[in-house]
Amino acid sequence: MTGALDGVRVADFSRVLAGPYATMLLGDLGADVIKVERPGLGDDTRHWGPPFDADGRATYFESVNRNKRSVTIDLRSEEGRAQARALALSADVVVENFAPGTMARFGLGYDDLREERPDLVYASVSGFGDSPEGAALPGYDLLVQACGGLMSITGPDATTPTKAGVAVVDVITGLHCAVGVLAALQHAQRTGQGQHVQVSLLGSLLSALVNQSGAFVGAGVVPGILGNAHPSITPYESYATADRPLVVAVGNDGQFRSLAGVLGHPEWADDERFATNPARVAHRHELNGLLAACLRTRGADEWWALLTPAGVPCGPINDLAAAFALAERVGLAPVVEIPREGAAAARQVASPVTLSVTPASYRLAPPSLGSSGIAEVLA
Repeated sequence: MTGALDGVRVADFSRVLAGPYATMLLGDLGADVIKVERPGLGDDTRHWGPPFDADGRATYFESVNRNKRSVTIDLRSEEGRAQARALALSADVVVENFAPGTMARFGLGYDDLREERPDLVYASVSGFGDSPEGAALPGYDLLVQACGGLMSITGPDATTPTKAGVAVVDVITGLHCAVGVLAALQHAQRTGQGQHVQVSLLGSLLSALVNQSGAFVGAGVVPGILGNAHPSITPYESYATADRPLVVAVGNDGQFRSLAGVLGHPEWADDERFATNPARVAHRHELNGLLAACLRTRGADEWWALLTPAGVPCGPINDLAAAFALAERVGLAPVVEIPREGAAAARQVASPVTLSVTPASYRLAPPSLGSSGIAEVLA
């Protein structure tokens, strides 16, 4: 069975997270991804640990670099730049996330390559774009979470802006990069014309803030921190129970009526303060006081078992061990093992994309630094 991107070659000059996540997605779909790394050092994330796996590999690097071959090239040398140019011109896609202008200084920018390869898809990932002002700013996920507004709406209260527990801006940007590459590949295959795909962390975050950024752009509303509550829906947050927190995510009036019935207070659904979602939002604090008193009487798993059959979206706040157990229980098969010669198999999080004809494949474990030679990949 072939992958959707079989025959597509990707020259991956990216490192850390956003770019490597995008290229791993392409690799999962069948592309041949050649990862270019610095001699002796490699991608920074090879050294980001703990944690390390049983063979001493940084799990950070491992998480975004399967289905790739690694070559080492010194871009500071004339020979290295010639090798990198040959690799880029042999590829259908180039992905890079150096500071804007860096690849051009090496003679490897889009304008340096497109005359010889007019069908080349060239993707650049930056922090703040390539304008002089944007290029001067360092593109770190935490910085963009702060400057891009995410931390201003995340945290327990207005005095404690908080980052997300993962580099979510990098991940979102990687997803946007992969979508842009796929669109450009489709265009190139149809017309023979390549193009420059550009994505930034800041632009990706502002798009991904969806209703919150939309509230500002469309209505001039600057949202603030509501903890686990939602600015436009109630009840849609976490509540204490007899043992651990429970999330209740009521999205419409019918679900609220079901919630009220299971809690033994069907009259709430007809109370003018709670009968509609706008009314519930306006009387959030009154409703939350009533809900909290009821939900404290049982444990989270017991409420989950009672409310879910009644059509009320809810669930306990799991740690990752429990989250993977849940994914296994519902049949998602969230973990795959990729054989690795002379070592334990690489345990990886499975691709979340299911394709009925060309499914994701797991052909190569994350590579050792320079495990492939430049002559091999150019053959």
